[in-house]
Amino acid sequence: MKNKFLAEMSSRGYLSQCTDFDKLKEISDKKSISAYIGFDCTAKSLHVGSLLQIMILKMMQKYGHRPIVLLGGGTTLIGDPSGKDSTRKILEKTEINNNIKSIKKVFNKILDTSNKNTKPIYVDNAKWLTKLNYIKFLRDIGSHFTINKMLTFESVKLRLEREQSLSYMEFNYMILQAYDFYQLYKKNNCILQIGGSDQWGNIVNGVELIRRMLKKEAYGITSPLITLASGTKMGKTESGAVWLNEDLFSAYDYWQFWRNTDDRDVKKFLNFFTELETNEIDNLFKRKSNINDLKILLANEATKILHGEVASNKAEQTAKDTFHGKGLGSSLPEIIVKKKDIIKGIKLLDFLSKNQIVHSKSEARRIIENKGLKINDILIADPKKILELTDFTNNVLKISYGKKKHYIIKIN
Repeated sequence: MKNKFLAEMSSRGYLSQCTDFDKLKEISDKKSISAYIGFDCTAKSLHVGSLLQIMILKMMQKYGHRPIVLLGGGTTLIGDPSGKDSTRKILEKTEINNNIKSIKKVFNKILDTSNKNTKPIYVDNAKWLTKLNYIKFLRDIGSHFTINKMLTFESVKLRLEREQSLSYMEFNYMILQAYDFYQLYKKNNCILQIGGSDQWGNIVNGVELIRRMLKKEAYGITSPLITLASGTKMGKTESGAVWLNEDLFSAYDYWQFWRNTDDRDVKKFLNFFTELETNEIDNLFKRKSNINDLKILLANEATKILHGEVASNKAEQTAKDTFHGKGLGSSLPEIIVKKKDIIKGIKLLDFLSKNQIVHSKSEARRIIENKGLKINDILIADPKKILELTDFTNNVLKISYGKKKHYIIKIN
C-alpha cells in the first residue's frame, strides 16, 4: 500500500518535480520512509499558502510514512530569498521561539499524533545551525558549492535581474537548507525533502550534498505553487492574510474563505485541501453538481480538517442564519464594547477603523457613501452616524460590510 502515497500525490495534483521518481517509488513500496518539509517562523501563525504542504504531510501518514516538521528557528534568523523581492525583517530569537510554539498548535490539530509509528517529529534547525563553527563549515560544507551554480537558481537570478539587492546573508540560505537535509538524513534517516516548486534548487543542493558527504542517495519532491483563476494571490482577502491559527482568523471566517472560492478553482481545491477521494470529486463534476453546493462542501471539509467537525457545522449554520434567515449567527466574529462608551456615543467611522472592520476612516466613509454598510440589516447612509444604545437590541447589534462580512457587537 505504501506506493499509493506517490500515486495519490500525482492524482491530486500535488506533484510537480521529483529528483528520481522511479527509485523513490521503489523504496516507498518496500518500507515506510521519513520525509521533511521546512517552515520558516516569521509570524505567530502560518497562513493558508502553507496548507498544501501540511496536507502532503497528512497524506504521508495515511500511507504509513513519518513526517518530519522542521520549524526553522535557525534559518528564520536569515530569511529565505525564494520568491521575495526584498530582504525580510530580521527577528529576535525570543520572537522566533514564540512563533514556533504558536505554529506547532496547527500541526497538532491537522496531523495525527496518536500513532507512534507515524506521529510527526518536530525539529528546530537552530539546534545545529547556531552551533556551527564558521571556518569549519566553510571547509566541510561550503567547499561543495560553486558560486557559478548558485547564481543560476531562480531565487537568486530573479533578484539580480530586477536589480534588487540580495544580501550575502540571504545568499547563504540555500547552503544552510542543504545542510538541514544532511543533518536530518544522519539523525533521523530522512531520505526525502518536500517543498514548493520555488524550492527546487535548494532541495537539489541537499540531495547533492548528501551524495557527496555520505555517499548515500536522497530524494526531493516539489509541489506546484498555487495560482488562482482570478489572478490574485492565494490566501489574501480584503482584511488581510488567511491565518491558520484561530486566534488570528476565526473558524467562521475560514469557512467563508473557502465558500467564496472562484468557480474555476473549486475542483482543484477539493483535490488539494480535502480528504475526499479523487474519483468521488470527479463524479461530482461529471454529474454537474450545483457549484454553490460544491463550494459549501469544500468549506465544510477544509474547515473540518483544521478546526474540527463541530466548528465546521457551526460555521455553515451561522452562514445560513446570517444570509438566509437574517439572524445573528453564533459563530460570527464578536466585538465587545463598554456600556459607558455607548452611553456617550461612538462615531461610527471611528468604531469601524479602530476595530479593524475596515482599514481606515476614509475607507469606511467610502463604503457608507457607496451603500455598502448595514446595521441590523438596515442600510446606513450617513457617515456621521453615532452608535447609541438605541441601536442595540438586548445589548447586541450586527454590522454588515458588503454581502459577506458580518460582526456581532455586544455591550459588556
